[in-house]
Amino acid sequence: MNRLLQKYKFGIVGILVGGILGYAYYHFIGCNTGTCAITSKPMNSTVYGMVMGYLMFSVFQKPKTKQQNV
Repeated sequence: MNRLLQKYKFGIVGILVGGILGYAYYHFIGCNTGTCAITSKPMNSTVYGMVMGYLMFSVFQKPKTKQQNV
């Protein structure tokens, strides 16, 4: 479990930060008319923020290297 957290720590932090920022965007800015696809519902903006957060933070992960068995 600890190894998994170490491996994906930037992605997990990105998901948490993105979810918080996505909900904050809905709460403070949002969409008054309800016709906006992403910001009309809190679940949509939170999930979108989580996906974007993961994509942004996963850029900082070290690339995987292949180990050759000799």
